[in-house]
Amino acid sequence: MIQFNVPPFVGKETEYIAQAISNRKICGDGEFTKKCNAMLEDMTGSKKALLTTSCTSALEMAAILADIKPGDEVIMPSFTFVSTADAFVMRGAKIVFVDIRPDTMNIDENLIEDAITDKTKAIVPVHYAGVACEMDKICEIAQKHNLYVIEDAAQAVMSTYKGKALGTFGEFGCFSFHETKNYSSGEGGAILINNECYIERAEIIREKGTNRSKFHRGQVDKYTWVDLGSSYLPSELNAAYLFAQLELKEEINNNRLHSWNKYFELLKPLADKGFIELPFIPDGCDHNAHMFYIKAKDIEERTELIKYLKENGACAVFHYIPLHSSPAGVNFGRFHGEDKFTTNESDRLLRLPMYYGLTQDNIKSVAGIISDFYTNK
Repeated sequence: MIQFNVPPFVGKETEYIAQAISNRKICGDGEFTKKCNAMLEDMTGSKKALLTTSCTSALEMAAILADIKPGDEVIMPSFTFVSTADAFVMRGAKIVFVDIRPDTMNIDENLIEDAITDKTKAIVPVHYAGVACEMDKICEIAQKHNLYVIEDAAQAVMSTYKGKALGTFGEFGCFSFHETKNYSSGEGGAILINNECYIERAEIIREKGTNRSKFHRGQVDKYTWVDLGSSYLPSELNAAYLFAQLELKEEINNNRLHSWNKYFELLKPLADKGFIELPFIPDGCDHNAHMFYIKAKDIEERTELIKYLKENGACAVFHYIPLHSSPAGVNFGRFHGEDKFTTNESDRLLRLPMYYGLTQDNIKSVAGIISDFYTNK
């Protein structure tokens, strides 16, 4: 069976984990955590990068830093993972969902402004599949209405928009290093702080509301509880695993892009004949090949294709159930305007196997099975 995902492993992970253990420092903010933070800052140009226990944690930190309160409204797409909404619901906010663009599956930047009310506090663009939202327009709207921009860049490490790293356009950017992501620590994430005025408080929130980071830098002679916070600091073992991959970030990125391009080449004849739709990459967007998806005619055809792939030795999956149609989405949010594309496009989308080290033979096999499905159909 060709697996849908294989967690990345480049070879030095076990060596670095053993080194962390020998350092007798396996809780957070040791040598490898600091190296990862520094490398993420160098990669993105962010003022400060801090590893977290997950992208969910990073989003929760961003919600606290943005001072999200009960009664505030936060605008985002419904086609996203639940953590995007949960982080703000936990602060008492109402989620306002707007429709997506059918070409990129990202939030439709032209629908955002109409959803803004006097209660709106933030816009949360989600860079689906590592392909950038239209950040110029989104940032322009946010500046006009004095709103925070908090980027859910969980899938977008190494992706850029007009040459600038995703996660660095808003006040905060949030990365994921889950085992399904391009670079992984098993569970993990990072928050990018793009305005220096938030750095000190971010460190405090991440350290359970204490000024422990200042204590370790010798800026205070003891640390104490000074603000709200939680345990958002990951283990040094997670950081050691991640650092091995960040050292080879270009190799991993190029390997995935090669696989993505091969899928596109092999499946384009089916798209040209109108059987499927392929991903669209707008001008100015350099993506990271986080995923390769196709779109079938409808949900029935997608279900048949998933089954056919499995029967022929390849694992493929659909993706998000739109949040606004879930019980919690109804309770904690509302959909502004017409759901013209969110549900329809999510019903058609099918994700193919994609991971570092996926072989060209496997890609040809998957593409061949899909071709056979439509030939037989």
